[in-house]
Amino acid sequence: MVRLPHSWFILCTSSELGDKPLARMLQGSPLVLFRTAEGKPAALADRCPHRNVPLSLGRVVKGQLQCGYHGWRFDSSGQCRAVPGLIGEPEAKSRCATWHATREQEGFVWVYSTPGVEPSHEPYRFPLLDAPGYSTVRRTLRAGGSLHALLENTLDVPHTSFLHGGLFRTEKQRHEIDVVVRRSAHQVEAEYIGEPRPEGLVGRLLAPGGGVLQHFDRFLMPSIAQVEYRLGADSHLMVTSAMTPVDDWDTLVYAVVTFRLPLPHWLIKPFITPVALHIFKQDARILERQTETIRRFGSETFASTEVDVLGPSILRLMRQAGREQPPGSLEVQETRLKMQV
Repeated sequence: MVRLPHSWFILCTSSELGDKPLARMLQGSPLVLFRTAEGKPAALADRCPHRNVPLSLGRVVKGQLQCGYHGWRFDSSGQCRAVPGLIGEPEAKSRCATWHATREQEGFVWVYSTPGVEPSHEPYRFPLLDAPGYSTVRRTLRAGGSLHALLENTLDVPHTSFLHGGLFRTEKQRHEIDVVVRRSAHQVEAEYIGEPRPEGLVGRLLAPGGGVLQHFDRFLMPSIAQVEYRLGADSHLMVTSAMTPVDDWDTLVYAVVTFRLPLPHWLIKPFITPVALHIFKQDARILERQTETIRRFGSETFASTEVDVLGPSILRLMRQAGREQPPGSLEVQETRLKMQV
C-alpha cells in the first residue's frame, strides 16, 4: 500500500461543509473539517491534544473548533485559543492541534496530505467546467478497493467488453487498433488510434452516426483518472475522477463529467446519471471481490501484459511519490503497441 505525502485530495464538497464539524478520513488518518469565521475551510487532526477526544464531537464557536469534552478551542492553524478555567494565556506549543492546509475551489474542499506545512503547489483544476456549449454532471461515489485498483480500473480498456458488455464495447466485435503510451514524471497517457465507435449503448449515445473516435486515457499524479472521447466537432466527452484514499481498502471518487453532444443536453443529462451509476456499481462489485481475494491470500500478485496499458505505470509513479523520491525525467517517453478492442 502506498501513502502519498505532499498531495492534494478532495475531502468533501463545498455543500457538505456547513456550520458543524465534519469528520473525514484520509489515508487512514482521522481529520476534522470546519469553517472559520470568514467561511474558509480548515482541517485539523481529529484528536484534541488535551485528552484525545475527537474534535469532530465538538462544535464551531466564533470560527474556532471547540472540543466537546473540556471546551478547548482551536483556530485553523491548530493554535489553542481558549482553555475554560485557565488563568493566563492558552497558547502553548504542547496544546496545539495538528493542522493541514486546505483549499476550496470549483465546489470542492481539498486537503493537503502532509500536515503542518504550506504546500508548494495548488490542487488540480477540472477542465471545461465553464466552457461554452458544455454541460456538467457531478457525482460522489465510493468503492471498497485500493487507490491504485480504482485508478487502474477506471483507465482499463480490456475489461469493458466483459464486465460492461453491451454498455461500452462488445466481446464479439473486435478491432485491431494502435496505442501510443506517453509517460512523464507526473503522468501517463494512452492514446487509442483508429478505434471505431464502440457498439455499446454509451458509444451510440456519443456518436449516433458512427465514425472513428479520438480516445485518450490519462493518469495525473496523485489520483486523477481522466477519460476523453472526441468524434468530429460536435461530440466531446470528458470524465475526470479525483480519487481520495480513505484508507488502504476504501476509496472515494469525485467524478465530474463534462460533455458536448449533438443531441439536446436537457435530454442527455437524465440519461447519463443512471447509466454511469450502473457501470460504477458493476466496477464496485468486482473491486470488492478483488479486495476480498487479496486480503484472504495476504498479498497481491499481478501478471500483466502489454495490453495492461496504464496500470503498471500508475503504480510505479505512486510508489516513487510514496518514497518521496524526486520525479524522473521531465521528458516524455513514448511507446507504441497494438491491441484489440
